[in-house]
Amino acid sequence: MTQKENEKKPQFRSAPQEADIFNRRTIRLRRDLIASRFDHHDFLVTEISKRLVDNLKDIKRTFNTVLDINLSDTQIKSMFNNGLVINQDLSSRMLTRKKGLSVQADEEYFPFKNKSFDLILSCLTLHWINDLPGSLSQILHSLKPDGLFLAALIGGETLRELRNALMKADIDIRGGISPHVSPFVDVRDAGTLMQRAGFALPVVSTERIIVTYPDAFALMKELKAMGENNGLLKRDKGLSSKRLMMKAAEYYHDIYGDEGGRIPATFDILYLQGWAPHENQQKPLKPGSAGMSLKDALGAMPPKS
Repeated sequence: MTQKENEKKPQFRSAPQEADIFNRRTIRLRRDLIASRFDHHDFLVTEISKRLVDNLKDIKRTFNTVLDINLSDTQIKSMFNNGLVINQDLSSRMLTRKKGLSVQADEEYFPFKNKSFDLILSCLTLHWINDLPGSLSQILHSLKPDGLFLAALIGGETLRELRNALMKADIDIRGGISPHVSPFVDVRDAGTLMQRAGFALPVVSTERIIVTYPDAFALMKELKAMGENNGLLKRDKGLSSKRLMMKAAEYYHDIYGDEGGRIPATFDILYLQGWAPHENQQKPLKPGSAGMSLKDALGAMPPKS
């Protein structure tokens, strides 16, 4: 195989690295497994895709080359009837659900040359990345100057109720704590990462979505069907005992259940927006360049009565 042919192959890690948190191979295989029935469990991806596209409508810009990472196909079609749209996913089977050009690739190893896209969109996949700073840097370099990156990822206190119930059950039954729910980035860290990657005019915002389920088992079944179950490298490799799961479900209902017996599940969604630097972009003022000092501004306020 020639070097040129080898460069075209999808790039995946042959083995986990020492600093890795998530098992990317496991996550890819899970996405392969859920692909055929994902349409029955894609409510969160569909809703967040809609919100990402709605945000785009406020930006008066034409995007001719677009990279779509896991957005709902319906939302992409409604926004980009013209121009080139390329779909990317870690899972080849998930890509069979998409129409148009597709590339199987890992977000930790972007296969595109620098300055390829006017717009890169990512929906609910970046929370499974080991090297998020590295991925953000690759995304930035894949954008054309003044290109836009818009993403949503799960973060904050997502699944805090499930995490707490499992922790209490672990302590009761095992006398210790095992990692059952993946860690998530918070809004402050996300803002810092965007700045470190070199995005211009970075904006990070968050919203909380609460979904209710009949019981904890229905929630865990849904998470598995969404491909959002535990992907940690150092997770408990054995099956969780029935006793542990029953105890966790009991805690979940007792602490968080409503009058109708349903339990809530919290999803904190972080929205990231940043631009590839361009000389014509708005620049922040240099220190000391303000037209009025803070002292003058405060002095201009009317005295308190």
